[in-house]
Amino acid sequence: MLLSGKTILLTGATGGIGHAIARRLHADGARLVLTGRRTDVLEPLAEELGAQSLAVDLADRDAVARLAEECADVDVLIANAALPASGPLTSFSVDELDRALDVNLRAPILLAHAMAPRMAARRSGHLLFVSSLSGKAGSAGTSMYSATKFGLRGFGQGLREDLRPHGVGVSVVFPGFISDAGMFADTGVTLPRGVGTSTPEAVADGVATAITRNRGEVDVAPLPMRLGTKFAGVAPEISAHVQRRAGSGEIAANMAANQTTKR
Repeated sequence: MLLSGKTILLTGATGGIGHAIARRLHADGARLVLTGRRTDVLEPLAEELGAQSLAVDLADRDAVARLAEECADVDVLIANAALPASGPLTSFSVDELDRALDVNLRAPILLAHAMAPRMAARRSGHLLFVSSLSGKAGSAGTSMYSATKFGLRGFGQGLREDLRPHGVGVSVVFPGFISDAGMFADTGVTLPRGVGTSTPEAVADGVATAITRNRGEVDVAPLPMRLGTKFAGVAPEISAHVQRRAGSGEIAANMAANQTTKR
């Protein structure tokens, strides 16, 4: 699918990664509908890009329903919004668990539910979900976050096969640690030597590639991280041991401590 002239709904536009995706899509000629909670960030970005802005809290189920109805006819959905949801399961309140599930998993599913039938009817459209390498391999302190991101992967895989006969593409993008902006960058945590990062612009490139080439899955991470994730998929116990030796528990604890107020 060519992006030029297409109307694209991008959730999570107020984050640094959302900014990079929005600017890349605008450069490719797309018409953008941008959503986020922070109007002080959302509205200047929309003005810069000549986009429509909609202030939406995806944890508000009524607001998600209104957004789905208002934007049901877009050509492309990019479900990018997510909460960090880092830390041991016991560190969450029930309300925090519900909020993470609503924002990270329920909202993308509900938006796709509203848009997929219309895309299928016109035999054109694309649904893209931004997951994470934590959606392919779990690690210490990511049980809740991984649950939502694994869920997006399974949803995307199944939906891609359901919509393939109707000419609708479905993609899932899996970023690793992202420098300069986003959940990881906001924590200020230092990674061990040899653990690389990618830029927000690399994620934006991955999103554009997934849509224009109709890729089912696109990883955005340095090669060692991508290989490590694949290894974790076939040998999870060995991978977990290696991660513990590399200090994954300390990294997870530091990230959770710095993200608690951002849930």
